[in-house]
Amino acid sequence: MPVISSAASKPEPPARGAKRGGQNSALAGRQIVVTRPAEQCEHLASALVAQGAHPVLFPVLAISALDDVSPLLDAAIRLDGFDLAVFVSPNAVAKALDVILARRTWPVQVRVATVGKSSERELARFGINDVIAPQDRFDSEALLALPELQQMQGKKVVIFRGDGGRDLVFETLQARGASVEYVTAYRRSRPVLDPAPLLKLWSDGRLDAVTLTSSEGLRNLWDMLGKLGQSYLKQTPVFVPHARIAEQAQALGLQRIEITGPADDGLVAGLQDYFTRHES
Repeated sequence: MPVISSAASKPEPPARGAKRGGQNSALAGRQIVVTRPAEQCEHLASALVAQGAHPVLFPVLAISALDDVSPLLDAAIRLDGFDLAVFVSPNAVAKALDVILARRTWPVQVRVATVGKSSERELARFGINDVIAPQDRFDSEALLALPELQQMQGKKVVIFRGDGGRDLVFETLQARGASVEYVTAYRRSRPVLDPAPLLKLWSDGRLDAVTLTSSEGLRNLWDMLGKLGQSYLKQTPVFVPHARIAEQAQALGLQRIEITGPADDGLVAGLQDYFTRHES
C-alpha cells in the first residue's frame, strides 16, 4: 500500500498541481478525505494516489470481530440446510468466512450472493467464485432485481451482516416465499478520532473534497466533527456513490453534493470530472 496520511497525523499537504503519479490529473495535489473503514480504504486510497491526489484517511466506521462467535459456529453446522447465503459487505465475508471455513468447507450446493466488487474480491480470496451479484449497480435493489432471486418460494436463506442495517433484502426475499434468517458476523461502531487535523486543513483552505460511502458513515462523521466541522462540511464538495446517501446529506444541510457512479471507480471518476470542470 502506498504511503497515505491519516487525519490523525496532521499531514503536510503537497501543493495543488504538484507533479507526482497523476501529474496530468485534475486531482493532482488535491486533499481528499477517505471515510471508509480502515480495513477497506486501501483500494480507493491507492486509486487516488495514482491520480496524484493526497488521500486523508478518516474512518467513520470501526469494524470489530464478535466477542461471541457461537452464532457463526452454529451457522457453520447448519450450512448444508440453506439454499442461498447472502453477504452484505466485504466485512461480512471476511468475518464470517474466517470462522466458518476454519471448521468446514463451503458446501457446493449453497449458492452465494453479494453486492459490490469489493465483496466479490473478498469471496474470491476465500475460493468462492461462483457468485450471484449485480454488475451495473451495487445496492440491495440491484441484487433483488437479478433473475436468480425471483423464484424464492420454499428456499432457505441466511444473510451474513453486521449488527443492524437495512432490512430490504430480508423482507423482500421473505415476501417472495423464502425462509430467511440473519447471522451477525461483526460489530460496527463509531470510531473515537480527533477531528482537529481535518479542521486545520479546512481552516487553511486545503481540504478539497470528502468521499462518503454509507449513510451510517455520514451520520457518524457529522457527529464526530462537532459544530465547527459541520459548518465546514456543509460548504465542501462531498462525493457519494448512491442517491440514498445524497438524501441523507441534503437532510443535514450539505450544499455541494455530487452523486457519482458506483463503487471506488465511480467515486474517482466523479472526482476527476468535477475538478476538471472547475479547473476549466
